[in-house]
Amino acid sequence: MKGKRCRTEDKICLLREADLHEGFLTKAIASLVRIMLLKPRAIFVMPNSNHSLFKRCFTLWLLFLVSSGLANGTNSLRFEIRMVSGLVDEAQTGRMIVVLSRNDKPEPRLIVTSTGRNAPCVLACDVDKLTPGVATVLDQHAIICPVNNLAELSGGDYSVQALLDSNNGSCVPNSPGNFYSDVQKFHLDPSQGGTIQLWLAHRIPDELLPPDTALVKFVKIQSRLLSQFHGRPVYLRAGIILPRDYDRESERKYPILVRIGGYGTRYSIVNSLMAEQSSFRKVWLADETPRMIVLQLDGEGPYGDPFQINSANNGPFGDAVTQELIPYVESQFRAFGRPSARVLSGGSTGGWAALALQVYYPDFFNGVWSFCPDPVDFRAFELVNLYSDDNAYVNQYGFERPSERTVEGEVRLTLRSELQIENVLGCGDCWTMSGCDWCAWNALFGPRAADGHPAVPWNPKTGVIDHQVAEGWKNHDLRLVMQQNWKIIGLKLQGKLHIAVGDADNYYLNNAVHLLDDFLSQANPPYKGRITFGLGKGHGWQDVDLGKMLDEMEAAHEQPGDAAHGF
Repeated sequence: MKGKRCRTEDKICLLREADLHEGFLTKAIASLVRIMLLKPRAIFVMPNSNHSLFKRCFTLWLLFLVSSGLANGTNSLRFEIRMVSGLVDEAQTGRMIVVLSRNDKPEPRLIVTSTGRNAPCVLACDVDKLTPGVATVLDQHAIICPVNNLAELSGGDYSVQALLDSNNGSCVPNSPGNFYSDVQKFHLDPSQGGTIQLWLAHRIPDELLPPDTALVKFVKIQSRLLSQFHGRPVYLRAGIILPRDYDRESERKYPILVRIGGYGTRYSIVNSLMAEQSSFRKVWLADETPRMIVLQLDGEGPYGDPFQINSANNGPFGDAVTQELIPYVESQFRAFGRPSARVLSGGSTGGWAALALQVYYPDFFNGVWSFCPDPVDFRAFELVNLYSDDNAYVNQYGFERPSERTVEGEVRLTLRSELQIENVLGCGDCWTMSGCDWCAWNALFGPRAADGHPAVPWNPKTGVIDHQVAEGWKNHDLRLVMQQNWKIIGLKLQGKLHIAVGDADNYYLNNAVHLLDDFLSQANPPYKGRITFGLGKGHGWQDVDLGKMLDEMEAAHEQPGDAAHGF
């Protein structure tokens, strides 16, 4: 074994050179500490080593004493998590997560993805073939956020909960089939140390469809296309909102409005939309509102929101939606079932997905109303130019790159800090497996790596961009797709694109829309659509309200004779 030999009069240890160069890993550090505690004056470095190496060892030893509590003789704070007997039939592999919240409610696991000043503290590690009774230990060596090390945790009272993400079909932390502990309250003080025992005693139940009502229905179908891709049964779920008088007018057919919500919005949101006092319900049931059927798509997929589009990692979601789900719904709920009677709407993630469905399937849909869409041009992926920037976390001027702002321009989050929680949640300490926003973007936009997981476009710790991987994103750069294919799809999209975004969007999404506008405003043939920017408006701004949007959909280019039966 090649290394640097250190010794005292009665103690010899071997420090591997790799350990020193890799940041002095735990084994090397512990050995050095034992030596220096025994005979600090007797230590020396063997010939052929250099004095700077000794200084590095000594400096790290002092830092280790402070951070671990050895200087005052205390034990470090640690969490031991076990699974109760009888909960599972086989060993579990996945991501063990511990959440520390200052608040009693909601349960810590339900806010595990939160960011900002009031976010909980989260630490995690991978587990392999975990069986009941065997402890998983999380201590100062575990990846953690928002602090840099468990030793930096502020002392105080915390609600503590453990969560095991072991669902192979989804890396979203609170997916069905994952396991969690009861919430327990502890006074935590890293300077005092101590061991916290947590037991995984509960399994998140399998999802059941909500009950139907007179105007709200739910569907679930197995997707042949997605099941073949993933090699296991995969289901598509959707919520349906029927128009007023649907049962009374039993011979009438209706157009379909495909609605897609913001990131991770589930199909069951239709229950909230149609709640008794909701503004949506009031407009929907008004006499003057055009009659149509809402089809709410589901925002849960293998890596978070699937964005309803074909991708190398999620599989053929776009084909499944257009070839399987929509035809099924149209056949079950008296829809016209033709392109001229299908429109799309969505905001944020849904704004991107709705626009993408219209672009990739220009003959299948008759118009899209897209609000504050996720990045539509990867030269402005929020504030990152994926093709020319060298680092995602640091801009060309050497400053940390913001990822969220107020409408007044104050920075709320940097990209590095936002992705640190995703690094904590993701297997392998990597954001590309977290099940959160940036993970879902990467799974959708990027290529698939040789290991079967999404390729990593930039280093999770340093932010250095891999431009070879970034090249693989171009198939989902909507501005680039339209520009390269405009001679084929331009006429098919004429009059169908309606896009709106606040010019002070909290996530800088307006920048990409401006780049798209630069292209479309000069496109030939003309796109004959609408792009609107709200001066001083933030994320979620819309240029039309629900009633106005439905009226515009009614006025969409329908075939002669359709108006009497549809809009």
